[in-house]
Amino acid sequence: MSLTATQPPGHARALKAGLASVVGTTIEWYDFYVYATAAAIVFPQVFFPEVNHALGTLASFGTYAVAYFMRPLGGIIFGHIGDKLGRKRALTITLFIMGVATVLVGCLPGYNTIGILAPILLIVLRIAQGLAVGGEWGGASLMSVESAPPKFKNFYGGFTQLGNPLGALLASGAFWILAGMGDDVLLTWGWRVPFLFSIVLIGVGIWVRYRVEETPVFEEKIEGHTQSTPILFALRNNWLAIILGFCIIAMSSGGYVIATVFVQNFATSPEVGLNAGVILGAMTVASFIEALVTLPLALLGDKWGGKRVIMLGSLLSFVAVIPLVLVIQNHQVTLIYIFVSVIRITLSGAWAPLSTVMTQMFRPQARYTSMSLSYGIGAAVWGGLSPAIATGLIAITGTFWSAIWFFGALALIAIVGTWFAPQHSDTAPATGSFNPRLDTTAIKTTRI
Repeated sequence: MSLTATQPPGHARALKAGLASVVGTTIEWYDFYVYATAAAIVFPQVFFPEVNHALGTLASFGTYAVAYFMRPLGGIIFGHIGDKLGRKRALTITLFIMGVATVLVGCLPGYNTIGILAPILLIVLRIAQGLAVGGEWGGASLMSVESAPPKFKNFYGGFTQLGNPLGALLASGAFWILAGMGDDVLLTWGWRVPFLFSIVLIGVGIWVRYRVEETPVFEEKIEGHTQSTPILFALRNNWLAIILGFCIIAMSSGGYVIATVFVQNFATSPEVGLNAGVILGAMTVASFIEALVTLPLALLGDKWGGKRVIMLGSLLSFVAVIPLVLVIQNHQVTLIYIFVSVIRITLSGAWAPLSTVMTQMFRPQARYTSMSLSYGIGAAVWGGLSPAIATGLIAITGTFWSAIWFFGALALIAIVGTWFAPQHSDTAPATGSFNPRLDTTAIKTTRI
């Protein structure tokens, strides 16, 4: 194996890796959002029928949050595999675990059938989902970004990010169709169908991932080199970047969950009383629009700088959430469709360049572990706790404005973290001793 710099990867290899990433992440996020949608609309009645709506919702979001808190552990486990044995192997395992857990959720009896065992089993399967997602995003991001030409890393990194809106589109679309059949269908057997459909997606995803090449960065700079334990290297050398990454995803994780999952629950709550079909329809249309704008916004990151796009998207998302809440409270259906889509576009600005920005925050050694740990902890705190925090703030203050200001705080944290985030290049040659300071150099650019 040569220790000298090699030619950067071309577009053909990058496109193949990008398509493999988008297929895999679409399936992973579909599975994740199927659960999220069910947690907001169905699970309070199916798995927690013995408590009132508010407590049932909190309990349901509690099972939803469990997966977020398992993400850091998943990042450590699969990051270790990805840093030692390759990104491809780790990603195939995460996809299989996620799919099997999702199918089993669709087979679970409800509380009225097996009592307290039902929510317990639900939590166990949610833990498995959290472990899988904890190792999925970082590896898929590396697969796309490390295989991309230097001037198009944001664009090809956007393929990984495209899996989120596509997965959300499939999930919300499935529940939208089922909601149109009536609550009797949705709350009895209908909610199970989207979970069971995952078995088809598993086969497709594993086949696609099996055919993709390993990334050139792993082949040239990691494979065959003597390495320390990835998690120890990450904590010793990358701790500051891990903290900054934790801050960056406050909006793309916590803000996104509030604008999607929490808003669905808020809209269909007894206090607001919006028909579930309206908000599910708006979310489905918004997911489609978000899918359309993700790659253009990622490409904009190559023109303007990914960090600048993330900061702008975070700021505009806070601006957009205010009219969104007002039109939902007033049952203005047309405007609901419009503003749900608007905030998904602005949130996509904070999301589309994220794979590339966070990949380039870390040098190649222990990059999978470092990136997954940073993202996993951030998702656990921001994504896992945000719905519960927003619900609690409204209960304490008696007004939804407290949740909006919390959303604004998430935007500010994301902007500050992004501003200070380091960026590195993979073009410097690897060294025989694998000294991380010589392996890569900071990108010299005036762009933020």
